[in-house]
Amino acid sequence: MSTGRQAPRANQKARTRAAIVEAAQKLRADTGEPPTVAHAATVAGVSRATAYRYFPTQEALALEVANINPDVAATEATLSGLTTDDLEQRLLTLLDAFNPIVLAKEAHFRRALWVYQDTWLRSHRSGEETPAVREGRRMRWLDQVLEPLAAMPGDRKQRLRAALALTLGGDSVVVMKDVCRLDDDEALDVLRWTATAILRAGLAEPDAA
Repeated sequence: MSTGRQAPRANQKARTRAAIVEAAQKLRADTGEPPTVAHAATVAGVSRATAYRYFPTQEALALEVANINPDVAATEATLSGLTTDDLEQRLLTLLDAFNPIVLAKEAHFRRALWVYQDTWLRSHRSGEETPAVREGRRMRWLDQVLEPLAAMPGDRKQRLRAALALTLGGDSVVVMKDVCRLDDDEALDVLRWTATAILRAGLAEPDAA
């Protein structure tokens, strides 16, 4: 895949965003109050202008710190306890941990999608380089799930990882509900079926581990 040259820059953007969020979390824990973007920037050691590119509004930072990060904590804990090498079981454990949270906190995740797109559009309209608008946690989670595939060729593993990302998260749930008109249970079932089908197809390729 053609992401190699972009990866170092993309990784730096992700680290900058993560540093701002981490600083905001620390400030919130220390003071009990929602931190400002400017204060988080100071603690993170980045300029205010940089911080506002990643979080152009106070709401954008507050949503991430107060809602999205706490909402995904249970999924992080579940993945840290994975012991089986059965890939299908590992994958379904992730989906069963995260997608029901998205549905339970649907308003938060829909609001987050709006904030992410608004951040991208603000940068696009101003002609600035687009910042990392999202944490990218689902890719990190999929890396954990696919750890037993160490012997799979890198390009095939990257393609499998990218395809599986379509079955997780707020945007996937929105497609199931708004486009496909499914109820919550149907949405979860289709996403599980899709993830399993993609995994099996990826493992069936000749060069797969």
